[in-house]
Amino acid sequence: MSAVVRNLKPETASAKIELRDVCLSYFTPEGETEALSQVSFMLAPGEFVSLIGQSGCGKSTLLSLIAGLIAPTSGAVMIDGHAVTEPNPRIGYMLQQDYLFEWRTILDNVMLGAEIQGRRDARSEARAVHLLEKCGLGAFLTHTPRQLSGGMRQRAALARTLATEPDVILLDEPFSALDSQTRLAISDEVVDILRREGKTVVLVTHDIGEAIAMTDRVIVLSRRPGRLKSQYRIHYGDGARPTPFQARSRPEFNTYFKQLWDELDVHVEG
Repeated sequence: MSAVVRNLKPETASAKIELRDVCLSYFTPEGETEALSQVSFMLAPGEFVSLIGQSGCGKSTLLSLIAGLIAPTSGAVMIDGHAVTEPNPRIGYMLQQDYLFEWRTILDNVMLGAEIQGRRDARSEARAVHLLEKCGLGAFLTHTPRQLSGGMRQRAALARTLATEPDVILLDEPFSALDSQTRLAISDEVVDILRREGKTVVLVTHDIGEAIAMTDRVIVLSRRPGRLKSQYRIHYGDGARPTPFQARSRPEFNTYFKQLWDELDVHVEG
């Protein structure tokens, strides 16, 4: 089974996210450091894609570019055909830490984005309550973050990210602080919610298994300066999409894992 995708175009005619020959360099008194070089790829609407690569290859930097937090040195980042030039409320960004405010209730934490945008009203609050219920937190609206487990806090952070109704969700190692059992359980829940919401998602992860199990396509970046090395579209023999937990027991999972392990050229030093 050959899983490598050489065609960089999405399977639909229009792209939700498009990076065109993106380069990024950092300039210091000591000189120029090239972080990304000629990175081009597209995401179709509703596609769930992961970025993997060695530490320092520019994965999180790519999320910052898509979010409009930084600008490329050259090239372009496009959302729905329009250049990204600044932070956009249509883009939700979920980081490694949940950054919930301990002095606010869970509902008030989820409402934070609406407050910042001056849109806290009955509709936005109903949306927040609905999201928390979908995340299994309907009984914890008035609790504070310290009363929740790590997995519950991450689900609350996901609800906060979705509450402003973004089209695009960026996930930067969102489960890295969780133990392995909780990480596996919450990945099923997160994927289910994001797919039902119809979001276009980019996940940055160091976990090869997580990338395969959760996403439709895995994009591999080279060592710094980060370049697009290869892509793997994840297919299963019966055509059905298993849950992340179920995917790990499928024979295709082991095939993809070995291919990606070899692609990353992972070595363990003794």
